[in-house]
Amino acid sequence: MVHGTHEPRFAPLRDLFAAHLADGTDVGASIAVVHDGAVVADLWGGEARPGVAWERDTIVQVWSVTKTMAALAVLVLAEQGAIDVDAPVARYWPAFAAHGKDDVRVRQVLGHTSGVPGWTRPVSVADMLDLPLSEEWLAAEESWYEPGSAPAYQILNHGHLLDAIVRGATGRTLAQVLRTEITGPLGADFLLGVPMEQQHRCADLIKPPPISPDSPQLALPPDHFLFRTLLNPNLSPRLCNGAQWRAGEVGAAGGHGGALGVALAQAPVSHGGAFDTPSGRVRLLGEELLGRLFEVQASGTDLVLDVPLTFGIGYGLPTSQAPAVGSGRVLWWTGWGGSVVVNDLDRRATIAYTPNRLVEHLVSSPRTDAVLSTAFACLDA
Repeated sequence: MVHGTHEPRFAPLRDLFAAHLADGTDVGASIAVVHDGAVVADLWGGEARPGVAWERDTIVQVWSVTKTMAALAVLVLAEQGAIDVDAPVARYWPAFAAHGKDDVRVRQVLGHTSGVPGWTRPVSVADMLDLPLSEEWLAAEESWYEPGSAPAYQILNHGHLLDAIVRGATGRTLAQVLRTEITGPLGADFLLGVPMEQQHRCADLIKPPPISPDSPQLALPPDHFLFRTLLNPNLSPRLCNGAQWRAGEVGAAGGHGGALGVALAQAPVSHGGAFDTPSGRVRLLGEELLGRLFEVQASGTDLVLDVPLTFGIGYGLPTSQAPAVGSGRVLWWTGWGGSVVVNDLDRRATIAYTPNRLVEHLVSSPRTDAVLSTAFACLDA
C-alpha cells in the first residue's frame, strides 16, 4: 500500500505509514523527508478518492501549512529588498493605516500579532476568493486588540494580509511570487491556485469525526475570537473539494501539494537559506534574515486557538502544545486536520506530511505526532 523510496534507516517510517493505511488511520497521504541536501524519504499511498489511487503527483489541500509558503514568499521579497519586515504595513498598503493601525509592522503580520485576526463583517466564501475586495475590508477594520500584545492566529485571513502587502510592494500577487521565486526555481510541486486542467490531481478531503464532547473549544463563549474567525466564513471539506475553491489563491489555507512538494519548497529554510537542485543552487534567504525568523513576535495563550503558542517571523516556534516538532532551531507549522511541515535547522532536515483524512487537530494530534517522532528517530538513527 506504500509506494516511493527511502533510505534504509527510514524503514520504520514506511512501516508506520503502512500500518496507518492498513488500519484506516490514514486513507491517503504522502510523507517526505529532506536531509542534508537529499530527499531521503518520499512515500505515498492509499486513495486520493474512492477507487482512485494516490499517485506520486497527487496533491491535497494542506490548510494552514499554506501559511508557511505565504510567509516564505514575503521573506524572499524581504531578502531581495522589496519589503522591510520592520516597516509599517501602511508603507506598502496605505489603506491599512485606518483606525490607528498605522504602526503595525510587517513582521507583526508575519507573527500573527497584527491585531486583525479576521473580518468583523460577515464574509462569504465568494467574498474571500475576491482578494482585493476582502483585503479592502481588512484594511478598514479596527484592531480587535492591541497589536503586538498577544498572539491571535490569523486563521483565515493571514494570506489576505500578506497578499495585500506583496501587491503593494511589487505589483504582483502572493501566488505569483510564490510560483516565480520559490516553487518554480526549486521544482517544488505546490500550487496556490490549482488550474482547472490540473484539478484531476487533487485528492478529496475527508471530513473529521465530530468534535469530542470534552473538547475545550466547546466551553469557549460564543463571542470568542475562535468562532469569530473560524466560522467567518465556514470552510467545510466538501466546499474545499470544489473546483472554484481549489482554483482560488487563499494564502491562509488553500494551498495544494504533496509532501515532497512541501518539503522541497521549505528545504532552503532548513539548509541555511539555499538548496541545490538539478539546475543549480537556489538561494532564498541570507544568514541574517534567516536568523531573524526566530525573533519572538508573540508568545502566550493565543487569543484565537486558546492554547499557548510562540510565533517568530513567519513560522511557529517550538511549543509544549506540539512536543513532537522538537526543540532547538525549529521553524514549523501545521494545518487543520493533521498536515505539517517542520524545518529543523540544527539537523538540516525538513519533514512534511500531507493526509486527506482529517482528524481533530488544531496544533497537534497522535497521528501527526507519530509521523514526526518516527521521522526524527530515523534521522537520528
